Amino acid sequence: MHYCAIVAAVALVATAASPATAQDRDAKVRADRDAFAASLDWIYNDLDEGMAAAREQDKPLLVVVRCIPCEACQEFDDDVARRDPIIRDIMDRFVCVRLVQANTLDLSRLQYDFDQSMAIVFMHPDGTVLGRYGTRSDRHETEDISLHGLRDAMEETLRLYADYEAIRPSLLGKQPPEPDVPTPLQYPSLAGRYGADLDYQGAVAKSCLHCHQVREAERRFYRDAGRPIPDEVLFPYPDPSTIGLKVNPEAMLEVEVVAEGSPAALAGIKVGDRVATLEGQPLVSTADLQWVLHQTPSGPAELAAELDRQGEIIPVTLRLPDDWRTSGNISWRVSSWDLRRQALGGMKLSDLGDEAREDRGLSQDAMALNADHVGQYGEHAIAKRAGLLAGDLIVSFDGLDRRMSESQLFAHVLQNRQPGDRIPLVVLRDGERREFEITLP
Repeated sequence: MHYCAIVAAVALVATAASPATAQDRDAKVRADRDAFAASLDWIYNDLDEGMAAAREQDKPLLVVVRCIPCEACQEFDDDVARRDPIIRDIMDRFVCVRLVQANTLDLSRLQYDFDQSMAIVFMHPDGTVLGRYGTRSDRHETEDISLHGLRDAMEETLRLYADYEAIRPSLLGKQPPEPDVPTPLQYPSLAGRYGADLDYQGAVAKSCLHCHQVREAERRFYRDAGRPIPDEVLFPYPDPSTIGLKVNPEAMLEVEVVAEGSPAALAGIKVGDRVATLEGQPLVSTADLQWVLHQTPSGPAELAAELDRQGEIIPVTLRLPDDWRTSGNISWRVSSWDLRRQALGGMKLSDLGDEAREDRGLSQDAMALNADHVGQYGEHAIAKRAGLLAGDLIVSFDGLDRRMSESQLFAHVLQNRQPGDRIPLVVLRDGERREFEITLP
């Protein structure tokens, strides 16, 4: 397919994005197939074919995993798909594969932050993961990525590929651990709900298992077995802010901000440093750094890092406190909507800020979680049926009245309570304290 035809098809995808009716979502998925299935630049929905081509051409793979109906990252995906001039020349040095459904995703090969609607995995033709690209720290889906940052990651990946035999041992930690199930379709909560192939002749968007559902199914795997959901599963792919870093998205792992008193600051990391390795793994992007953090167990930990400071390699040690992982914010994650159903009766909560607390005469240390949204349907309406309203201020939840974030409340409920448990709440409404009770689904 000619480049102009691809651009036209991508434009159709963008046009179909809003409003996001079911028909529009179906049109987006079909348009993507029409644009890229016959493309000479992309191998479509076939990782095995891509790996065979990579072996034949002696090139690394650039594997894009994209949830087409989701609008998040659509513009960035379009730029990559049409080979924006910033990355066009370097893309020719990769075999490019485009995967647009998670139904039969090979979880032994491809593991990444499933709350993202677009992720890139760089692979050796033998299946070894060389690096990952794509990250989000909140709902602004493109704030932490850029085409210049992607180009830097691609250039570093090519260096790793050229030196593969020498650096191969350092890549062991980048490889996916053995998954719970071979593909998402084998998760009990998803079994029988989706087929292996997309239904392009019918409601194709509904036949596509979204990436965030993989994360939800992983959590349900524990919940349905009556087991506490581990911190590592509740707080996946911790953002660099959990260790006190903000990274410049325009340059490969260049430190932009170091939080005072944070593990990064105490380790001696400075603005302008580049984080070159973490736990011996060469890093190509923030996603690689998050991979190391994701694989690090909760609780106190020490991580060895190497910094590139104006060409000088400086070893440092990051000492992580007990709560480093659970201090992170997961409320932006799409999969958190299912956590709200399981733990909060369908409410979306936000911590009242310091000034608002002062205005209302509330302690800075006390719980004050505003009900921004109360679900209206099904199991998301449990709080509604119990009498809770949007705008209620929760000051006690399950006997807890200390200051907590919504994310911390998720952890409390999903690690200490079981489905069917009754949870008492106290709220402030119109200046009066009122008591309610929700039953966990």
